[in-house]
Amino acid sequence: MAHESESGLPIEPVYGPDALDGWNPAVRLGEPGAYPFTRGVYPSMYTGRPWTMRQYAGFGTATESNARYRQLIAHGTAGLSVAFDLPTQMGHDSDAPLAHGEVGKVGVAIDSIDDMRVLFGGIPLDQVSTSMTINAPAALLLLLYQLVAEEQGVRADQLTGTIQNDVLKEYIARGTYIFPPKPSLRLIADIFKYCRAEIPKWNTISISGYHMAEAGASPAQEIAFTFANGIEYVRTAVAAGMDVDDFAPRLSFFFVARTTILEEVAKFRAARRIWARVMREEFGARNPKSMMLRFHTQTAGVQLTAQQPEVNLVRVAVQALAAVLGGTQSLHTNSFDEAIALPTDKSARLALRTQQVLAHETDVTATVDPFAGSYAIERMTDDVEAAAVELMTKVEELGGSVAAIERGFQKGEIERNAYRIAQETDAGERVVVGVNRFTIDEEEPYEPLRVDPAIEAQQAERLAKLRAERDQRAVDSALAALRKAAGGEENVLYPMREALRARATVGEVCNALREVWGTYVPSDAF
Repeated sequence: MAHESESGLPIEPVYGPDALDGWNPAVRLGEPGAYPFTRGVYPSMYTGRPWTMRQYAGFGTATESNARYRQLIAHGTAGLSVAFDLPTQMGHDSDAPLAHGEVGKVGVAIDSIDDMRVLFGGIPLDQVSTSMTINAPAALLLLLYQLVAEEQGVRADQLTGTIQNDVLKEYIARGTYIFPPKPSLRLIADIFKYCRAEIPKWNTISISGYHMAEAGASPAQEIAFTFANGIEYVRTAVAAGMDVDDFAPRLSFFFVARTTILEEVAKFRAARRIWARVMREEFGARNPKSMMLRFHTQTAGVQLTAQQPEVNLVRVAVQALAAVLGGTQSLHTNSFDEAIALPTDKSARLALRTQQVLAHETDVTATVDPFAGSYAIERMTDDVEAAAVELMTKVEELGGSVAAIERGFQKGEIERNAYRIAQETDAGERVVVGVNRFTIDEEEPYEPLRVDPAIEAQQAERLAKLRAERDQRAVDSALAALRKAAGGEENVLYPMREALRARATVGEVCNALREVWGTYVPSDAF
């Protein structure tokens, strides 16, 4: 389909050096959809269809979250993205002492297949793509999803989506780890193997720079430390006997989009180039899909402010534009009220509408890589690439990502950058509208969405009922098989799946693995 500007002038699908008078023919940017993918992983990018519009949602009970998902689908979202509460992320049941006060707060509480069944009730899992932000217990939530799909009559090879499953960044920036690094990496390798055999269209990991960026990482640090982790995962899978081209096409990434449009566009372009080179030159990948950096983007939650929250609508629109101009494959736009509380239905809808305006009312989808050839963007792309590669080299010199994590290298670098940003903000050198400049004397009242504290008791009642109804002997037998597999070399996902099918809870499955693998204690805790 041909595109025209507002003046009725033609917009070419792709521009290159030939389109500019006086352009230096020695400058080669490459083509979209071709190695090293600087200009995008697909030849047509958004000229054929826009990015996948995902909205990250999940709170309270599975029933409440299911209602929100249905609303988002009705409003035009093309992919679901599930937020889980902290007890679920840490592998604890809602009635565990450590879960007290956190049930349903920052995401949905999922304790068993019963909850997962409710969460996706009435949603045809062969027609939606689902992303799940879960890391240490990622295998459990994926298997629960597969079991619910099976109950719907949906085959596993029809399922599409992503599990975050990136535990290394938890040791660096986020903290929702369970097991030590070695068994955590073994579990990830088991997931790769399981999905290749059972759920071939599933993206087995979303290697995340987002949370490091939210903790204060610069754009160069974000992609450097993300790729260092990615290299560790690839090495683990290869060491487990997998061919790189058997699993690398299902790797995906997750980055932030900040308000600094030019550097963010440069970051995404540099990132594609670095990853393509790493996969081809270090790991000998032959399949072009193994070299493609496919990534999801979320707008920067850390840049949202509780002061004058409506201003966040502008911030999110600018951040989303940066992600689109940078060539993201899918996008979540934050709601303007997230700095205060959980998003309301209206604010979640407005966040989705932001993406729809970009896709359908602007001309950013009319051409591929619109900033290509910009003097500023090309120089910034080179500069970000060089800075990121320098940091990746330092990680390698320390022995790789895990060794660097154990020495606190990445965490220390991010904390120093976060401190610099905080100092600049406090001094007024870095302007934050509504916080240190353009403030108002009195904020307008705002009624946020609150999670009902009674949810914790309700989940405890559901767990008591589940344990009373299920075949406890079958659960015990399945958990014993899981412990045996964890202590040996068998793929743990198969006995884990049967334990979950028998209605073992998330906490019980994780506790079985804790008994064998132990738990991680950070070195700075000593």
